[in-house]
Amino acid sequence: MGTVLSIEAPGEVCLVEEKLPGIPEGGFMLATTHSGVSAGTELTYVKGTNPYLSSTWDPALGLFSEGTPSIAYPVRGIGYMQVGLVVETRTRAVSEGALVAMCYGHRTAYVADPMADRFVELPEDLDPMLGVYVAHMGPICANGLLHAAHDLHGPAVQRLGDGVRGRRVAVVGAGVVGLLTACFAMACDAAEVVVVDETPARLAIAAALGANVLAAAVDPDAEADAEADAEADGDPAVDLKRRWRHGRDDRGADVVFQCRGQTRALALGLRMLRPQGTLVDLAFYTQGAQEVRLGEEFHHNGLTLRCAQIGRVPRGLAHSWDRERLSHETIALLRRYGTRLREHVITDVVGFAEAPRFLSDLAARRRQTVQAVLSDHVEEEGG
Repeated sequence: MGTVLSIEAPGEVCLVEEKLPGIPEGGFMLATTHSGVSAGTELTYVKGTNPYLSSTWDPALGLFSEGTPSIAYPVRGIGYMQVGLVVETRTRAVSEGALVAMCYGHRTAYVADPMADRFVELPEDLDPMLGVYVAHMGPICANGLLHAAHDLHGPAVQRLGDGVRGRRVAVVGAGVVGLLTACFAMACDAAEVVVVDETPARLAIAAALGANVLAAAVDPDAEADAEADAEADGDPAVDLKRRWRHGRDDRGADVVFQCRGQTRALALGLRMLRPQGTLVDLAFYTQGAQEVRLGEEFHHNGLTLRCAQIGRVPRGLAHSWDRERLSHETIALLRRYGTRLREHVITDVVGFAEAPRFLSDLAARRRQTVQAVLSDHVEEEGG
């Protein structure tokens, strides 16, 4: 038997037991050591705002439409940042005692089939807790950089940093996606990386990781956020365009990575771009986009908006830039920034038994986090 996190209805989260299937020939069993929480995507199920809960998704047409929701409560097995210890194996693909990164939701145990499940064995020199980024979250951010590279070089992309190397980069949003994306850009030798956010505590984390930072003013009409109390001295777009000059009447960021699921953040990101610049959007919006004014900077500066969703890499790059390569790039980043990420980005480690209350508190804004990890695993000192 194992335990799985279950969202029974909006605001109702609990743990339930589930019977594990037998290990198939060629499969293996995992005991979860770490399970990272996405405080964005996962909370849309707790809040009831995820579009799959209210619409029918047609994968063939790529459209949401009215009809029977594609996902109904109870929602079980959400989560895509798991690290597990192989406790039993019936395959030579992975050995007992190995640590692997996978996406199988918040569960204490899982039976994997290598023919159906993707897994990445973690190297021995990597902190297991950082392994939560290897299978999916890191590739999400790496895919954002890949889209910037494709925007500049098309299918001739050779290295992940081809779109940011030597260029001025702005990152809007200092959540996990924004922070990891900023680290990727810095590791790929961007000329300068500036992270923009409304929250002083998150800007402090970005600065500790090595990025420059700018505070964005809080929208007084936006939903109250106890953490979002930054006082911006001015408009970040004006500040950046005064600082980043490319030529006469050509100022601003070469590329902006928009990593916050708020339309005012998207509007700000477009304003920070130089003429004919590109915004790569990694955010997940669950509401309308009335604050995005397409008749102003977007139109008059000839800007480009690209969505970098992990379901696909840029056209023409699927053969050379598959998910495995993006995971490899993530491991390289974690080797370089791992100590700082562990110290500054992973803000909460919560036992599985505490997970229901923790997610409920996050959804109700009774608690704040940057990166939370569910774990009953006792770390060795210095591990």
